[in-house]
Amino acid sequence: MLDNARVLRQEGVYRSQLDEAGQMPMSLFLPQAYEPRYPYPLLVFLHGHGEQEHQWIDAVPNISRRNYICIGLRGFRPVHRADGQLGYSWGGNRRCDGMIEEYVLTAVQETMRVCHVHSERIFLAGFCEGASVAYHLGLSFPEKFAGIVALNGWLPEGPLPIVGRELQDELGIFVGHGTANRRVPIRKAREAYELLTSAGLDVDLRLYATDHWLCPTMLRDVDRWILTQCHRQFDDGAIF
Repeated sequence: MLDNARVLRQEGVYRSQLDEAGQMPMSLFLPQAYEPRYPYPLLVFLHGHGEQEHQWIDAVPNISRRNYICIGLRGFRPVHRADGQLGYSWGGNRRCDGMIEEYVLTAVQETMRVCHVHSERIFLAGFCEGASVAYHLGLSFPEKFAGIVALNGWLPEGPLPIVGRELQDELGIFVGHGTANRRVPIRKAREAYELLTSAGLDVDLRLYATDHWLCPTMLRDVDRWILTQCHRQFDDGAIF
């Protein structure tokens, strides 16, 4: 758990464990000129296959160093990468299970305990395999999240949870994909866009002249999209 006294009021990354077994690490990014009285949007980062939470935390400066509180989480399953380094996966079937749900929701609640987070401006952001988890979590709990950011990823296999009409306008989805991505073909992004828009959801599809990576242009667009979502009308009242 994060010790409230240890969360300094300055920009930086603070690491902690959410469980005694050490299976639920969390890296928290505190923005530049952090103001404890301001209710910040929260970005929950889910890394790609074979990566770690640092994949996203390292990308934060290309999104914004001032606008958000961010947390990076780590998949449960260790995997050995081609370069010999240790990485992690979110699971063989690449769907969100009960352990991942508990992990993400616990991380959000712990962050809200020690930082001032706007309860209606919590966004899931996934890359590659992490995008699949973000899709499933966001669609399973649309009342808890303001939006989903899916970069170079795909929808999970099988039937998707149905989002009620009353929440369809509140759950925004940003899909970003590299046109030269050979690991996850561009048709995956287009399939997600077509399926989700046909379900009545508000989806913004952006394509980039790049391959399978978090390019700066893509991340700047994520920042602009999230700020636009935050400026929309939100009802009063906490979600968590």
